[in-house]
Amino acid sequence: MKEKIEISVILPMFNEEENVFSTLERLRIALLPLTPHWEIIVVDDGSTDKTKNRVEEFIQRENRVKIFSYFPNCGRGKALRVGFNKAQGEIICSTDADLSYEESHIVKMFKILKENPNYDLVIGSPYISGGKTENVPLFRLWFSKCGNKLLSFAMDKNFTTITGVLRAYRKGCIKSLELESDGKEIHLEILSKALALGYKAFEMPAILSQRKKGKSKFKFKATAVSHIIFSLYEKPMMLFGLIGIGLISAGLLAGIYVLYLWQTAVLNPNRPLMTLLVLLVLSGMQVLFFGFIGTQLVHLRKEIYKIQKENKILENNLSEVAEKLEDIKTEKKKEIAFNE
Repeated sequence: MKEKIEISVILPMFNEEENVFSTLERLRIALLPLTPHWEIIVVDDGSTDKTKNRVEEFIQRENRVKIFSYFPNCGRGKALRVGFNKAQGEIICSTDADLSYEESHIVKMFKILKENPNYDLVIGSPYISGGKTENVPLFRLWFSKCGNKLLSFAMDKNFTTITGVLRAYRKGCIKSLELESDGKEIHLEILSKALALGYKAFEMPAILSQRKKGKSKFKFKATAVSHIIFSLYEKPMMLFGLIGIGLISAGLLAGIYVLYLWQTAVLNPNRPLMTLLVLLVLSGMQVLFFGFIGTQLVHLRKEIYKIQKENKILENNLSEVAEKLEDIKTEKKKEIAFNE
């Protein structure tokens, strides 16, 4: 029978040949005293350098490291989804390929989930009390903090880091989610769906350092657009409410101005102020109504998540049963061959 894997660490990699050996060795050293039953899953996300070759060289001396490759490059979301599907650990962690968060964070997250059965996932955050950043460019740090505040407001949760890759999940939690994102917005999708399904998250202080080797994959425009779209997708009233209230307020101001003109006996009935007033108020009410419909769709979407969760759990259970049956068949064949 197969040994139960206690922890899986997923590493999405795209053109990270400079970091492969140091990252894998540091993780291996950190995991060895933790448990003998671990695995590191490298997902080569369409690298065009020698990332795959370097990982395969490392695997020759450590078979608990595995690699899954595809081409072309699709994004971190696709890499993580592949890793989650392949991972067998009871606790599944993800982190950056350059270990911008030191490997000790993986150990801390593993212990938190082991010692606290009420938590289903752990989020590493440099912005919570006890966390910090080291040598991170000021613009990127400012952008990250502002983006996370916006996303936290959109999700109605008091988390300081919504977008980070440093996380740990219970197997039953992450494998019950129907994930679709290919880009970095997968971190938002995971947290949104997990919280909607009632899973409990814990935010852990972490130290984020500037990458020392290789080239950063951060893209400001794409990241900003995806985060704004997600915020509006998660809370439609952020957009429709603001526009609707603005239009109604403009209509009320126009109404006050009309009353002033009427009281001062200078109101010109031929001016279209009354028409403008009515149009502004009605338009504002209509936009607010669109926001209300969007909010109802968000609630409906969360109910769909629950159905997807049940389907995923059933699918995973059937897969586990099939694996156990295959193991039993293999053991039987070995027993028969031995007896003969």
